[in-house]
Amino acid sequence: MKQKLYAIVDLETTGGRAARDKIIEIAIVLHDGAQIIDTYSSLINPECYVPYGITQLTGITQDMVQGAPRFYEVARKVVEMTEDAIFVAHNVRFDYSFLREEFGRLGFTYSRKNLCTVRLSRKAFPGLPSYSLGNLIRSLDIEVDNRHRALDDALATAEILRRILNGEDNEQQVKEMVNLGIKEALLPKNLTVDQIHGLPEECGVYYFHNQKGDVVYVGKSINIKKRVAQHFAKKTEKAGKLQQHVHDVSYELTGSELVALLLESGEIKRLHPPINRAQRVQRFPYIIHTYEDEAGYRCFEIAQVTAKTRKKYNIISEYPKLSSAKGHLNRVLEQYELCSRLCGLHPGKGACFHYHIKQCHGACAGIEPAESYNERAEEARDSLSTVFDKDFFILDQGRNPEEMSVVLVEEGSYRGFGYVEREETNGQPDYLRNAIRPFQGNPETTRIIQRYLSKQNGAKVVPL
Repeated sequence: MKQKLYAIVDLETTGGRAARDKIIEIAIVLHDGAQIIDTYSSLINPECYVPYGITQLTGITQDMVQGAPRFYEVARKVVEMTEDAIFVAHNVRFDYSFLREEFGRLGFTYSRKNLCTVRLSRKAFPGLPSYSLGNLIRSLDIEVDNRHRALDDALATAEILRRILNGEDNEQQVKEMVNLGIKEALLPKNLTVDQIHGLPEECGVYYFHNQKGDVVYVGKSINIKKRVAQHFAKKTEKAGKLQQHVHDVSYELTGSELVALLLESGEIKRLHPPINRAQRVQRFPYIIHTYEDEAGYRCFEIAQVTAKTRKKYNIISEYPKLSSAKGHLNRVLEQYELCSRLCGLHPGKGACFHYHIKQCHGACAGIEPAESYNERAEEARDSLSTVFDKDFFILDQGRNPEEMSVVLVEEGSYRGFGYVEREETNGQPDYLRNAIRPFQGNPETTRIIQRYLSKQNGAKVVPL
């Protein structure tokens, strides 16, 4: 393996979350794999309070950062020193995410090949009780003057990297990690590792194209670069098809994972990519509908419908196959201990089979009152539903900090998505509606929205 340039980075910050906390010190050590060739370090004015606990850990006080440069004043130096270098850090996700966030606040995308010395150390020095920087410094007897100061920790990390690179067979481990685990033999002829490294580490939808430019596969990810790399990391049937057919890759950033999921679903149905298997279904002829019987019990039943007969039923969910409908209803029946006879799964009279095995409370035999049975049946109805009974907007993350994504649900179904300026988001329906890019809803998009909202991930629901 040819000698590469490594930019070993260490940051001190006001906390552990890149989206909330700020950098207070940065250090970069340039290393050619054999020796250090340059260093840089600076305190950073975070333009916010330095917590007492951080001062206790690092020795960096509010007074020390007060007159220090702000991040935008050192940003160019960071870009120049790390350009054409592999970004290295001990727990690289931490330091890399903070720098990407800081550049994002300035309106720039910061992207580098990166390498984690924690992961490398586990392979190079097996059997240690811990692979924290402090423990490795002690275990490897590395001299450090000021722990938890950026330059000293970066120099210690550089020494760990040097020792790893000097070990037998470790260069191949480094190459595999830098290349995101990609097996170059699995790459299509016209797609290179460098092209994949040039993809954004952001949320969105990606498209694989054949030589004619036609889309042969659509996928989504919260990290497009990482997900595309994963397609070529293992020898699978899908990887073989991609290797054979893919000529290029493109993408659309969405910011919101919900929008990415919805866009992926819509694009698969629109484009019919031959390598995609899931979500290609367009027809949903089987339904579960609900009604109350003469005794007042909430009942469920599966039926096959056409466009003309749909109006006869109080539909709560739709399916492409009969087996899908039965499977979903059976799962809900077991979860809420419903009666299989009242769910239309076991016709007949008297007590059902599930009552005899103590999984039904006896509604079928008139033992359980309708009132108590219907409480569980209503919960089951909510669980089964692929039709919304309210109209609303969902406000979620945008593609940059200045905007928000908007998803519209109306007349029981998903209607599309768009983006609005965060500062101008006032919840006014006409303003939000004007931003919507129309898409056709279906039971799959309803389930996507339901699952996403159930995760409580910060999305805001605005009733219409």
